[in-house]
Amino acid sequence: MIFLKSDTELDVMDRANGLVHRVLNAVRDAAGPGMSTAELDELAEAMIIESGGRPAFKGYRGYPATLCVSLNDVIVHGIPNRKTRLAAGDVVSVDCGAVVDGFFGDSAITFAIGEVNGTAARLIETTKRCLERAVAQVRPGSRLGDIGAAVQTTAEAEGFGVVREFVGHGIGRALHEDPQVANYGPPGQGHLLKPGLVLAIEPMITEGSWRVKVDDDGWTARTEDGRLAAHFEYSVAVTHEGHRILGLGES
Repeated sequence: MIFLKSDTELDVMDRANGLVHRVLNAVRDAAGPGMSTAELDELAEAMIIESGGRPAFKGYRGYPATLCVSLNDVIVHGIPNRKTRLAAGDVVSVDCGAVVDGFFGDSAITFAIGEVNGTAARLIETTKRCLERAVAQVRPGSRLGDIGAAVQTTAEAEGFGVVREFVGHGIGRALHEDPQVANYGPPGQGHLLKPGLVLAIEPMITEGSWRVKVDDDGWTARTEDGRLAAHFEYSVAVTHEGHRILGLGES
């Protein structure tokens, strides 16, 4: 079932997503060579709780942490731990969710630790551009396929792969609501976008093959060929005027 949100509910979701963005910025600023992914997770959890929120991911279907911290060939769902430490040249994707007054926020960023090679830098930049071009499609009368087509054409024009196994989603009083938001496919098809719909749009782009393998922990999803991946995400509301990127004060 698809739920449309009122302006009042969107304002609450804006606060939830604003908290998520502040946490992601703090994590990015704190990240450096030698720091464990568990330390980043502890920073994020403390910020969310001190701000009156609740970590959205921790305990969700048994997930054990506040953040997903995915390094290099890990696409999504990397579990923070004490043994995994950041190193110069790493590509780091961080996904964060928070609950504020019963509504969810969800966003993700990818950044480099120090200098990275040209392909890695181009992958990160392209994945961010995939998100921006997808968000630009969000307005009343557009369809879900327009979002996926924007991601796919942007990524594949640069020679990169588009993950099929994981997709974006609706979001609101639940972390994952209908509809699913694929990052590929033809434009002009799928669910019609209406004001009040909120979508978590999250391109997951790979340096090589788009195929995925999952570690024995049941969570950590990697590129099948061991090449790099990047991930960006915004929670975006459809408005009468077009769209609103929640938590950023942008429309």
